[in-house]
Amino acid sequence: MGTPEERAAGIHIGSVEGAFAIGDGNEVTYYEAGGPVRDRAEEELLSAVRRLREDLTRLSGDDRTAALDAELAATEAEITSTGGAGPGRLARLRTALADAGAGIGVLASGAVVAESVRALLGG
Repeated sequence: MGTPEERAAGIHIGSVEGAFAIGDGNEVTYYEAGGPVRDRAEEELLSAVRRLREDLTRLSGDDRTAALDAELAATEAEITSTGGAGPGRLARLRTALADAGAGIGVLASGAVVAESVRALLGG
């Protein structure tokens, strides 16, 4: 509380973490800074990439599925570190999906990743 003289001198704030408001009619919005902000399409791609990587562990792999898993891992890392996958990364992922072709054709998660990539690349 302080002395009457201190209270009369005004408000002093040493340090603040989080969100606060002083006065009437204020609205506070607090965003935790925990990483890059991703849009909905990137979130959907990230989720689909993770599902496909998990599903790939159930297949008997070959060089093409190993290459696809490497591209999926790189895509996941890029999205989580920067907030999105760049056009070059998406193009490499699309090529890896095509190369793995029939091997992942039985996985619904493969189709979801392919559709997400197609949407982000615009066709």
